[in-house]
Amino acid sequence: MKNITCIEDLRAIHKRRVPKAFFDYCDRGSYTESTLRANRSDLDQIKFRQRILVDVSSRTLNTTILGEPSAMPLILAPVGLTGMQYRDGEIYACRAAQALGIPFTLSTMSICSIEDVAQNVDKPFWFQLYVMRDRGFVKSLIERAIAAKCSALVLTVDLQVIGQRHADIKNGMTVPPEWSLSKLFDFATKPAWVSGVLRGKRRTFGNLAGQIKGTDDINSLSLWISSQFDPALNWKDVEWIRSLWPGKLVIKGILDVHDAREAVKTGANALVVSNHGGRQLDGAPSSITVLPEVVQEVGSQIEVMFDGGIRTGQDVMRALALGAKSCMIGRSYIHGLGAGGQAGVTKAVDLIAKELSTTMGLCGVNHVEDIDRRVLWDSMPSNAAGAHG
Repeated sequence: MKNITCIEDLRAIHKRRVPKAFFDYCDRGSYTESTLRANRSDLDQIKFRQRILVDVSSRTLNTTILGEPSAMPLILAPVGLTGMQYRDGEIYACRAAQALGIPFTLSTMSICSIEDVAQNVDKPFWFQLYVMRDRGFVKSLIERAIAAKCSALVLTVDLQVIGQRHADIKNGMTVPPEWSLSKLFDFATKPAWVSGVLRGKRRTFGNLAGQIKGTDDINSLSLWISSQFDPALNWKDVEWIRSLWPGKLVIKGILDVHDAREAVKTGANALVVSNHGGRQLDGAPSSITVLPEVVQEVGSQIEVMFDGGIRTGQDVMRALALGAKSCMIGRSYIHGLGAGGQAGVTKAVDLIAKELSTTMGLCGVNHVEDIDRRVLWDSMPSNAAGAHG
């Protein structure tokens, strides 16, 4: 991977190596994808203040996340179907994160199960929870996460109604794949992926399969999943989860200051400003637009994390400058995984780390904790400065 210089290089390789349905599942957004595009364009508008003749020889990315040491202010976000991008992808991504000294978050909708990952890595990882109609199953997921010694629970709260992703429908995206002539041709051009996935531990949702009565066959499981996202989800459910989960709790999917205040009341340890990567409410503001007002409102009471559009270390710097304590990446590391497994994830994080360190140096900053609005150019667009709503 010597000639890979940016996340976009990894994305190009990912696109060549992985079947279209699974690449698009990672890469695309909902409806017109306006929010997906805004996540990137609004970040790009934020400009830095270059500083010179400042001693930046002692730069370090070290920080803390939820009170624990981290090699940099970065977290691998929960991403569903990771094991269909690369065989046993959740295990390899977690290993990469742990070797790099940053947190990894396993999705409820992962291919490898909680137990699969726990048995194949050295340290605790985070687990992401979706609240489904079957509260008994939700309770069992929490108990399994406790048994696996997961160090944080990331409660995703913005999927009670699923945004339509046109690409997934057009691609006939299913897990495991349903065969068609076009898919057979696509798979035939990607023999390494096919061979890898066939040798993987699983080819369906590891946290769900075999855990729910009456869903032992794939069709039944698919029907169960499609019926389980719960539009009745509310803050009382968060209180219930808080009563079951003894560890650190992160609420992911905050895009409004009123919701941020409610999140603080639950006793959660952190919240994530996120629009689900532009995969849910199309037409919602970019995450970076909302971040400053959430930080201003609750940043002194709860740890604020950022998620949405990060492709570079410069993007991490922008979010930190606007008050985030750490950032989550999803697509960026998945592009690395699809391009080259564990080595690809390592490469993706390393690219972002080096870009962040370089940007800090050119802005005259040595420590992550010293990054604030002073590193930004004064003419920053008003929408990215927190003029939303």
